[in-house]
Amino acid sequence: MDPADRTLRARLAAHSQWAKETDPSARTAKARKAAGEKFVTQARELHPDGSDELIAKTAEHLRKAHFARMGMASAAKRRKGATAPKAA
Repeated sequence: MDPADRTLRARLAAHSQWAKETDPSARTAKARKAAGEKFVTQARELHPDGSDELIAKTAEHLRKAHFARMGMASAAKRRKGATAPKAA
């Protein structure tokens, strides 16, 4: 199966699965919690003796930095794709 067909099949499966979901937030709650805990763990590594307030602020900055980094990588990839020669 070529990549385009595989992408379409995966998209169809994802939409079909989400259509069956009555509470999408509940389905993704575990993943969101784990992601948040990852940033708190990193904050505690940076500030082992930090107060809960400092840890919370640091974790939020780490989260924002993570998403900013992802945005920069995405923009760079789009720019690269826009300048790449098109295959015939």
